[in-house]
Amino acid sequence: MTGATVDFFNSIPGKAQLLLRIPMAGTLRIDLVEGHRTEHWYVTFAPGQAQVSRDEQVADAILTVPTDLFDEFVTGRSRPNAAVLRNDATVSGDIRLFLALRRFFPAAPGVRDPREVAREKVAASRQTGHQRTTNPPSTGQHSTGAGRYSGGHQPNAVDDPVTGPGTREHTG
Repeated sequence: MTGATVDFFNSIPGKAQLLLRIPMAGTLRIDLVEGHRTEHWYVTFAPGQAQVSRDEQVADAILTVPTDLFDEFVTGRSRPNAAVLRNDATVSGDIRLFLALRRFFPAAPGVRDPREVAREKVAASRQTGHQRTTNPPSTGQHSTGAGRYSGGHQPNAVDDPVTGPGTREHTG
């Protein structure tokens, strides 16, 4: 186990109020497996908070993962969901606890939250004095070529309750 893993577990309680937006409660045991050795970490979730412990306790869910793969989770080089789907890690019990833990893992290196990027663009445009331009009003026409559907009813079209409005009449 690396220092990054220990730092990750130590950071969970401080991030819980921000990351746990839905009320939930339960204990997730994380089994870090290396060869024939298993280390147990317990994360107990309560509404808006999380506590981390190494003391044995009853768990509502168990995440079993190789130690080196967990190190990749905590550094953002691998995603826990993908590892579970590949069967490189397993989850049993209350899956919601695993999904809650997922929120604490960092994004991959170099990946940014799109909301953060949008905020920066808005701030930059305000600094340069550019106003947001709007698109011209739509005419309902698409530049998809002659004879194609143009957004209105097509000739010989009917409002079919099964296939929807403006579909071609069925002849047959």
